[in-house]
Amino acid sequence: MSAQKPFAHADLETNEVCMQSDSLPFPLPEKPLLKVEGLPYPLVASGKVREVYDMGDALLMVATDRVSAFDVIMTEGLAGKGILLTQISLYWFTRAAAVTQHHLVENHAERILDLGKTYPELEHRSLIVKKLKPLPIEAVVRGYLSGSGWKAYEETGKLFEYALPEGLEESSPLPRPLFTPTTKVASGHDMPIDCADAGKLIGEALFKKVQDLSIALYQMGVERADAANLILADTKFEFGLDEAGELYLIDEILTPDSSRYWPRDGYAPGGAQPSFDKQFVRDYLESLDWDKTPPPPPLPEAVLSGTLDRYIEAYTKIVGSNS
Repeated sequence: MSAQKPFAHADLETNEVCMQSDSLPFPLPEKPLLKVEGLPYPLVASGKVREVYDMGDALLMVATDRVSAFDVIMTEGLAGKGILLTQISLYWFTRAAAVTQHHLVENHAERILDLGKTYPELEHRSLIVKKLKPLPIEAVVRGYLSGSGWKAYEETGKLFEYALPEGLEESSPLPRPLFTPTTKVASGHDMPIDCADAGKLIGEALFKKVQDLSIALYQMGVERADAANLILADTKFEFGLDEAGELYLIDEILTPDSSRYWPRDGYAPGGAQPSFDKQFVRDYLESLDWDKTPPPPPLPEAVLSGTLDRYIEAYTKIVGSNS
């Protein structure tokens, strides 16, 4: 990660006022939801942010307000982050239905309303989804040279398996969107895998379908980002299969946690760009003498409010008046 810190400053001397959330079409909590309790459903999976419960005929995915950095979950949370991520995903799933089938149950809105009658704190941060078998790869699409892709180019002059022109800078646009899948691991960082090896892993025909759908979904995101004066630099999708072998789009889609969104205003290749995600937290932690292992250092209020502002702004720009 570049040392440039477009949003955060190590001294944290900021007069920035936390963005107002009263204009959102859903309420944000005053306190972060860090743990889900009291549900009658068995917990079947718990990640850094999401908890998954078995409802019998479907799965309940709850996005908490936990925040992680460098694979460490912070002590504090961001009040409403899980709601914002869930609502952005719902916006995109509605639009992705024109491209591919997805994992939301058919009567999703009705079932979420029913859930909210008993557990109002979960209504806006939950998805009820089909039971599917996730593919063992993550489908990453890159339109710009950033993150691990930039590091690979610096070291080899290539974007993993793809040859690229000489002289590109960090955050440069790529000649075309490139599909760079990764393996999925239970903990730590996913690792890049060549397309040929990914094809052997899941089957050539299925791989080609995943690749084509991922590029189409990325282009869908790019069009909306352009209209919102944003750049969608890259993103990752996940897919799963039902018992009949039908392919579905799963997990989250085109959120600030699964994608790099940059403001178009002020964009200039040659370094890291401001982003609408927890980079604010990472930049602050990078300014500390911390070895990136538990326990994490406390996060100041300025960092927490500044980070939440980015998620609110992302929702407002992406969904805007199109919700």
